[in-house]
Amino acid sequence: MRIGLLGTGPWARATYAPALAGHPGLEFAGVWGRRPEAATALAERYDVTPYTDVDALLADVDAVAVALPPSVQAELAVRAAGAGRHLLLDKPLAVTAAEGRAVAEAVERAGVASVVFFTTRFQHEPDAWIGEQAAVAGWFTARAQWLGAVFTSDSPFAASPWRREKGALWDVGPHALSVLLPVLGDVRRVAAAAHGPADTVHLVLDHTTGASSTLTLSLTAPPAAAGAEVELRGEAGVSVMPGSSEGAVPALARAADALARAARTGRPHACDAAFGLRVTEILAAAEARLSDARE
Repeated sequence: MRIGLLGTGPWARATYAPALAGHPGLEFAGVWGRRPEAATALAERYDVTPYTDVDALLADVDAVAVALPPSVQAELAVRAAGAGRHLLLDKPLAVTAAEGRAVAEAVERAGVASVVFFTTRFQHEPDAWIGEQAAVAGWFTARAQWLGAVFTSDSPFAASPWRREKGALWDVGPHALSVLLPVLGDVRRVAAAAHGPADTVHLVLDHTTGASSTLTLSLTAPPAAAGAEVELRGEAGVSVMPGSSEGAVPALARAADALARAARTGRPHACDAAFGLRVTEILAAAEARLSDARE
């Protein structure tokens, strides 16, 4: 599968480009970015073609990987699907339900494969745990904490305009939901939402299985307090999600495997654009509750 990369920022440089270049089943064909000089520099590092015209890249590949801000991603994903290209997308799929729906509908209309890279879902130990817990009945409640130190450290993502505008809800909220939904079922309603310090938010979710979950999300945690944790409690007792022994690059390679498999078989992956849309809809509902809380 020939694949091109859309995006040249820190996440593209640190994760997407090395994962695509090192994947034995992919032919990394080229890079397009909103800053042509950055696209040229990244393309030269991996000896691939830099593109100044995104449609020219789309014409030369079978699939695209997108490492761009979500609103930019949504627009280009619709364009790429319309060109018949398979999509390896990043989370969040979009930051409005309408944008997310446009992507999901474009994917369905074009009949292309799609995978949204929710990192935890493609890391071996957490993903195996999610599958095991999804098969267990009787979960009563869950607690998820996704605490980042992006804005309290020297993180390369701290300068990201969309992260500064949308905060933890949209940046790490998708990770938490990608773990909880397969285990506890879809969210019937956002029962409560409240602001914490800086961009920190607290959510209470009501799931279709009858279970509830609480989420604490932040990008402004003290570095010593940062980390992710998910705990389930129910008839089977208590279960805590294990950490991962691998970083984002091998996880993204596994997501690329999933995309190639979906393209080959025609069977959608669990983390496809439709799932990405559902996550977007839940986050949009939470954002609305948080807006109401400020009034």
